[in-house]
Amino acid sequence: MWIVEIPPFVPFFIGALIVLFTRGMLRSVIMLAIPIASALHLWMIPEGIHLQFTFFDYQLIPYRIDRLSLLFGYVFHIAALIGIIYSLHLRDTMQQVSAMLYAGSGLGAVFAGDLLTLFIFWELLAFTSVFLIWARRTERSYVAGMRYLIIQVLSGVILLAGTIFYAIENNTLEFGYIGLNGVAEWLIFIAFGIKCAFPMAHNWLTDAYPEATVTGAVFLSAFTTKVAVYALARAYPGTELLVYIGAAMTCFPIFFAVIENDLRRVLAYSLINQVGFMVVGIGIGTALAVNGAVAHAFNDVIFKGLLFMSMGAVLHMTGRINGSELGGLYKTMPKTTILCIVGAASISAFPLFSGFVSKSMVMSAALEEGFDWVWLMLLFASAGVFHHAGIKIPYFAFFAHDSGIRASDPPKNMLVAMTIAAGLCLAIGIYPQALYSLLPYDTGYNPYDATHVLAQTQLLFFSALAFVWLNLKGLYPPELRSTNLDFDWVYRRVFPSALQNMFTIIWQIDRTLRHEFKLKLNMYLTYIAGKNNRLSGLLSRNYPSGSMAMWVAVVLATYLFLSFIQ
Repeated sequence: MWIVEIPPFVPFFIGALIVLFTRGMLRSVIMLAIPIASALHLWMIPEGIHLQFTFFDYQLIPYRIDRLSLLFGYVFHIAALIGIIYSLHLRDTMQQVSAMLYAGSGLGAVFAGDLLTLFIFWELLAFTSVFLIWARRTERSYVAGMRYLIIQVLSGVILLAGTIFYAIENNTLEFGYIGLNGVAEWLIFIAFGIKCAFPMAHNWLTDAYPEATVTGAVFLSAFTTKVAVYALARAYPGTELLVYIGAAMTCFPIFFAVIENDLRRVLAYSLINQVGFMVVGIGIGTALAVNGAVAHAFNDVIFKGLLFMSMGAVLHMTGRINGSELGGLYKTMPKTTILCIVGAASISAFPLFSGFVSKSMVMSAALEEGFDWVWLMLLFASAGVFHHAGIKIPYFAFFAHDSGIRASDPPKNMLVAMTIAAGLCLAIGIYPQALYSLLPYDTGYNPYDATHVLAQTQLLFFSALAFVWLNLKGLYPPELRSTNLDFDWVYRRVFPSALQNMFTIIWQIDRTLRHEFKLKLNMYLTYIAGKNNRLSGLLSRNYPSGSMAMWVAVVLATYLFLSFIQ
């Protein structure tokens, strides 16, 4: 019975400790065994509360299982296994330990039954993942990691403040439906929104993920935002504000992704776009919509991981990731090319690929609940996804022009990891009932009716036609070596500049006031010294003693004045 009570994060944390003291093949075997054994263990555990205790009159539940947490638990184990296989060629202890702790922190968060436990793992997600950015060991990765850590810790501090207020107001720390009813609920909502990359709080993602290591970006794409999506699905289903926030998230990254040159940054913007679909589904709040949101989260972990792995393979083998410097790689990296295309087809929601069977649920729910304008925005976003992730990523990396680079396919372990992800994308797309059986609600949804298939096929066909036409006419944004300004420009340039100017003015005023005060004080002291010259002569023949007597008088007068006003 005691085995049942071991939360899934424990094996990963123990594994991280073992990794510190092992090397070579033994380390690889242990890292592979942990997610497999933990997943099998989780599969056999029934739903319910398996660990709880009292802390200052509050019930803490570090291990609670239900259908919602199980879905994320399964996909996090899959992501951990694929990421570990992808990184087997590494001999970097810092990356491997960080990856194990990071995956364990994600699992701890989704099985947390109370807000305090959630907060602990919320912060652990930040502190363990930042080393996957710093492990690249460049100046850019260091400063990007620092900015990432500041934003993530800020999210945790806001969550802690909201948790304290929530506990005081409701006399409970249970992590269930919260809603937007007061200050505490809004603070928790904002904390979730930061980690979910809401508009204007999203730049930590597009700033840090492209600066992570090749394998680090794969892990990062799987856990942080998906934990936030899980938290929103748990605490705020049916919150209409999320519908509009999510719709904005699906649309605005498209414009940045289309003009971005760094292909991993394109994927970072694409990640925000896909999370937007999930946020919309949670905001709608119906059984179909929530099912669609969490199913899309499950699929996104896999197909976005596949795309990050394929671009990571390109970076690993060529040392380059800008679209302007790549092209023609299909000739010498054919396996990576095919696997990348599978990921591109999945994120674009081609029929028979995983994205189609989950994204259509959210869009159908939007129409059913009367969110017609939101449905149009999601339709536009779907076309945009096909442009920047479905076409741009494989086209500019492998086909656009011959860059002259003749790199081979990556090491076998990287190919195996990508193949597993590609196989899952196809398996879920062909047999979606395997995924639907894990969803929180039973809806009997069928994605392969004539309307869905025809509408999506037309959308993809005309989107491809638009890309070809724009490209032939020279109107499609070219891949240029440039830095595109996003909202982070406000807090990285505008705010520091404004604060610097403001404090410059403050210091100038301060210096002027202090100078004028000294002048007035000296004049006053000179006047007092002249009036008391006879007294000074009686008391002392030397200046310091007379000055001391004068200051004693001043202090005494001040003391009497303060005593009077009190």
